[in-house]
Amino acid sequence: MINFRLYPDMLPFSSQIQIATDASKGCLARLAGIDAPRFEDTEKTFGELFTRIEKTLAFVGSVKPEQTEGAEQRAIVIKTPSAELNFTGLTYVQGFVIPNLLFHATTAYNILRHNGVEIGKMDFLGRP
Repeated sequence: MINFRLYPDMLPFSSQIQIATDASKGCLARLAGIDAPRFEDTEKTFGELFTRIEKTLAFVGSVKPEQTEGAEQRAIVIKTPSAELNFTGLTYVQGFVIPNLLFHATTAYNILRHNGVEIGKMDFLGRP
């Protein structure tokens, strides 16, 4: 199932998880002014994807709040093959990271639902 996708030209489930974890660790690293850990994007099983998520959460948990002090005004530059994107920390989080993360998390959720996994909205949102 990790290779399933909703449409032939879409990335598979595994890529949705890889991109969501990259967005999470990359965001915090940029805001803290540190390097994010690099993952090779070679996961082929759910177990490997869970390990990737756990490593991402461990990295996020290792960053101390004081490392991101003043980050809302920090210059964030993302270089892509076709453009250079310039943000402040605040516009980066609000206009790039959150929409990107939600897009890939929602797509992963939809791939699972489409293929019969019995999950619902509260599984996506989380329970208090």
